[in-house]
Amino acid sequence: MDSAASVPKRRASREGSFMEILSVFDQSIDPHVRGWLHRPDVDRGDALILTHGAGGNCNAPLLVGLAETFCGHGYVVFRCDLPYRQQRPTGPPFPGQAERDREGLRNAVAAIRKQVTGKIFLGGHSYGGRQSTILCAAETELVSGLLLLSYPLHLPKKPDQLRIQHLPNLRTPSLFVHGTRDPFGSIEEIEKALALIPAKHELLRVDGAGHDLGFKRKTQTTSLPAHIFAIFDEMLG
Repeated sequence: MDSAASVPKRRASREGSFMEILSVFDQSIDPHVRGWLHRPDVDRGDALILTHGAGGNCNAPLLVGLAETFCGHGYVVFRCDLPYRQQRPTGPPFPGQAERDREGLRNAVAAIRKQVTGKIFLGGHSYGGRQSTILCAAETELVSGLLLLSYPLHLPKKPDQLRIQHLPNLRTPSLFVHGTRDPFGSIEEIEKALALIPAKHELLRVDGAGHDLGFKRKTQTTSLPAHIFAIFDEMLG
């Protein structure tokens, strides 16, 4: 990865193994690739790229928890900021620029492909996960699988405005993780939408969780990343 990178920081993962974490900012491609790269001591050869929801960034606690867990099991993990977040530190995505955010994800995949010899997986929370599905519906061979956290099926209280148009074209195996109290889509609505997907897919329901999956501020469901990894590894690993 041709990039400006920080000096790696070495720390223990949630699983007890050690990893290096370094800041990456690659300005050689447009949109730029920016985020945090987790490298395990024992590398299995596969990688996971994670990105954030509309109001967040790559330092969201849920993404950090997942990165540490997957890295602890030998994955190279890249937490990346989407292009709109690189342009401003707060606020929602720019209207009409979702395609550029998808280009940023494509660039992140290309950058990480230089780092690993095995499979690459893509995913993220809410908006980031949705953009990942749209990208992969158009580019079916881009990655080996998707990890989708709190897919935003519709805006709260607007169940008639479904974001499902591309799902019949999604041929990438996918694991969806969804809370039973998510206002962006009920479990029943999600199950109905997932029936449109021709590829292998599974739904992991998180009882009692909302759109943040229990990772809002200091209140975190610390066991969830390990549970997600176990299901993901069995399905896609």
